Amino acid sequence: MPFLLNSLGAEPRHNYTAVIYVQIGAALGPNAALYKLVKTITKSQFVDRILVLWAADRPLPLKKRWPPTYHIPLHVIALAGRNAAAAAAAASGHNAIPTHGQTTEGRPSISQRFLPYDEIQTDAVLSLDEDAILNTDELDFAYTVWRDFPERIVGYPARAHFWDDSKNAWGYTSKWTNYYSIVLTGAAFYHRYYNYLYTNWLSLLLLKTVQQSSNCEDILMNLLVSHVTRKPPIKVTQRKGYKDRETGRSPWNDPDHFIQRQSCLNTFAAVFGYMPLIRSNLRMDPMLYRDPVSNLRKKYRQIELVGS
Repeated sequence: MPFLLNSLGAEPRHNYTAVIYVQIGAALGPNAALYKLVKTITKSQFVDRILVLWAADRPLPLKKRWPPTYHIPLHVIALAGRNAAAAAAAASGHNAIPTHGQTTEGRPSISQRFLPYDEIQTDAVLSLDEDAILNTDELDFAYTVWRDFPERIVGYPARAHFWDDSKNAWGYTSKWTNYYSIVLTGAAFYHRYYNYLYTNWLSLLLLKTVQQSSNCEDILMNLLVSHVTRKPPIKVTQRKGYKDRETGRSPWNDPDHFIQRQSCLNTFAAVFGYMPLIRSNLRMDPMLYRDPVSNLRKKYRQIELVGS
C-alpha cells in the first residue's frame, strides 16, 4: 500500500484524529448528542485531537457552550456555504476556520467530510456523525483493531449490497444479515490517505453524484477502499444502532434516503465498471467479551453494557 510507505510526506503520528461531521446542528448543551460525543472522545486514551466540521445552517455555538476538552485540542471548521462567515464570527474565540470546497446551491457538499484537512496529523481518522452514541471503550477497541488492519475501514454500523434479479440491479440493505460489505463512516476508522484519494483521484462524476444527492459519501468511500485493497471492511462487536434516535431532523429519517442510496450504489458500480464491494462475515470482539468472568479480567468493560 502506498500510504504504508508514508507517501504523504509528513511524519506520521500515532493515535487518531476524531472528525465529527455536523449536519443538523442541534442546540448544544449537556444533554445534546454532540456534547456527549465530544465528552466521550476526550476520555479516550488514543485521541490526538478533535476536528468538528460544521455544515449546519445554524451558527456555531459559542466557545463556552462546548464541553471542556482539557489537553485535547478542539478545532471547529465552518464549511463553505451560506453561514460560513456568520459561523466563523459566532465562534467568538474558537479555532473556527472557514474553508472552501464543493458546494451545492450554497450548501456545503457532504464530501467535504473527506477533505485532507491540515489539522489531521495522525494516520488514523475516526469519522463520526454528530449523533453517534458510542462509548469510550468502543472507540478504543475499534482503534486497536484498526492498527492491525490500517488499510481497511474498521467500525460499527454495517450494511450490505446484493444483486436483485427482479430489478437487474444492485440492491442495498440495512437489515441484520449474516454478512456485510459496507461499514458506514458515521462511526468508523480509516487511514487519512483515503481522504487524499477520495478528493483527488475519484472521478468527478462520482463526486457529483454525492454532491447532487447530499447522500452516499459513505458508500463511495467504502467502494474506494475495497477497490484499492480488494478486501472488505471490518465490523467490530455486535452493535446494530449507533445513532441518537431522538434526533428527529436527521437526514436518515428522510423516506427518500434509502431510495437514493440504492440509486447511488448502481451509479457508482457503473462508473467503476464493476462492483468493488466484497462480502465478509468477520466480526471483531474483545477477548472475554460476554464471558461470565470477573470484570477485573476484562479490558473493555463498557462494551458488555451495550445492547444489540
